[in-house]
Amino acid sequence: MLISCGAPVAGAWADPETLGGFAARAEELGYHGLWAFQRLLVGVEQPMLPVYHSVLDPMLALTWAAARTGTIRLGVAVINIPYVSPVLLAKQAATLDVLSGGRFDLGLGTGWSEPEFVATGSDPNPRGKRLREYLEVLRTLWTDPVASYDGELYRVPESTVAPKPVQPGGPPVLLGGTADVALRRAGRLGAGWVSSSRVSFEDIARGTQIVRRAAEEAGRDPDSVRVVVRAVVRPGRRDDAVPLSGDWDQIRAGAELYAEAGVTELFYDLNWDPLIGAPDADPRVARERAGEILTALAPGR
Repeated sequence: MLISCGAPVAGAWADPETLGGFAARAEELGYHGLWAFQRLLVGVEQPMLPVYHSVLDPMLALTWAAARTGTIRLGVAVINIPYVSPVLLAKQAATLDVLSGGRFDLGLGTGWSEPEFVATGSDPNPRGKRLREYLEVLRTLWTDPVASYDGELYRVPESTVAPKPVQPGGPPVLLGGTADVALRRAGRLGAGWVSSSRVSFEDIARGTQIVRRAAEEAGRDPDSVRVVVRAVVRPGRRDDAVPLSGDWDQIRAGAELYAEAGVTELFYDLNWDPLIGAPDADPRVARERAGEILTALAPGR
């Protein structure tokens, strides 16, 4: 199982110096990838975790990180497709792939925040058809010499698009979601599944099986399907209900449970630590705590 980490994109530590330095340090320590996430806004009356109240744009943040690194992969988990045209996202993703030398992974979801749907004038429904057409638009824009698409929800007139992504076929596209139908879509249509912070270890283990079974039923090699999991770490007091809690050895042992469940990549997302990713966290404390966790849980330690 590959070990990655979340980029400093939320709260007190999401500043230019910390983002660039953290990305370089994660690469130096041997982390496989660096992951960001998307949150456009929070409604005044909308109950949201502190991590969501101040968030950098993921594509711009990863571009900043790309400029400070050379080998670590860069991923977003996830961009919500109703908010942005597939043509615009295809251009952004191809650009980031070119600028990073082919290191970008693109996670897509259909969204869940009603204020964001209203603010972007978007509708996630029909979710299945929208996601399928969106993927088809991305593929023609990334791969065809002359791109075109004529669907029910999206249309692209015959066009040439350059530059193409560095990675053949474009950046790998992983699909988010927690419902069974979303898990099956990830197995059928995506490079794999990227999990939510809201799911339990039991949900991950079950979801992994659903994703791989759907891939096999679609004629794909289930072992080639990636399962990328956001890991919320709780250093300190051990809680047996939270596999990634306790001292460093206990957290690493908890990570092994995910590997045994079939997870292919685990990324420790420190944005979900209230002492790091909350808007009112002390920036100095946030940086020091994040650096300690990053070093202690580095791959191979």
